[in-house]
Amino acid sequence: MTESTARPSDPGTTPHVSPAGLDPAWAVATVAAALDEDLGPAPGRDVTTQATVAPHEPGVAHLVARAAGVVAGLPVVSEVVRQVALRFDLEPVTVDVVVRDGEKVAPGQVLAVLRGPVQVLLIAERTVLNLVSRASGVATHTRRWADALAGTGAQVLDTRKTTPGLRQLEKYAVRCGGGTNKRMGLYDVAMVKDNHVVAAGSVSAAVAAVRDRFPDVDVQVEADTRDQALEALDAGARFLLLDNMATGVLADVVAAVRAREGETGRVELEATGNLTLDRAREVAATGVDYLSVGGLTHSSPILDLALDLVARG
Repeated sequence: MTESTARPSDPGTTPHVSPAGLDPAWAVATVAAALDEDLGPAPGRDVTTQATVAPHEPGVAHLVARAAGVVAGLPVVSEVVRQVALRFDLEPVTVDVVVRDGEKVAPGQVLAVLRGPVQVLLIAERTVLNLVSRASGVATHTRRWADALAGTGAQVLDTRKTTPGLRQLEKYAVRCGGGTNKRMGLYDVAMVKDNHVVAAGSVSAAVAAVRDRFPDVDVQVEADTRDQALEALDAGARFLLLDNMATGVLADVVAAVRAREGETGRVELEATGNLTLDRAREVAATGVDYLSVGGLTHSSPILDLALDLVARG
């Protein structure tokens, strides 16, 4: 499991992240915290399972989709059962994943087969489902946006509106769904928004301050009007967030910015705010490069999955 950070390497590059996996250190720490939450401080206990199931009784369980969608997060399954087995000094569980992250799945489809102690399978069940169902829900929602934008030349972006502690998983799930990651956090890309402009005194002052203090980062500027967008260009910004604009206004601003590209060079444009699936192609037709959708991570319902014990002994 490897992870690329959302960190454009050169000014003017797109915020695309290759569809890599998850950082092992993140997975270890996140699963440990999730298990502590469910079992109590390590090693913890599952009073029901440990009372009703013999410690070394073997079994087989299937991770199954109960709804149609796009699966994501399957690599965490092995990490969850690994940690549970270690906590309780039980034999390891083998996990045979039979679909790949990013694939569409149907109700009743088996996603993975787990073999090992029944205690481990049952103790791990909820943590596995919480993480994989969440990631798969994000991937499923993202795929709807990616499909809606297919052929337009525009891409759907995520935002920082993520579940605390799960940003890496949720942004990975966006990639699995066909979306693109924007910045990972406050540390890798500067984004000048309205409050920064108020604090600095102007767009130009804010951009200059960022470039003086952190010359190694890309600078993006949010604009609510045509005048603000052009001011941001004059300040040297080459990535603009066009916020909460009606389609006609957005098209006008895009045209005005593109008309300046002979002198500025390529400018990347992102539509943001008040975006819905039924507007997706209409917004893309204005000529923006990206549509950023906070709802990919803050409002995606889970994909309904189950872990079914299918054999014992």
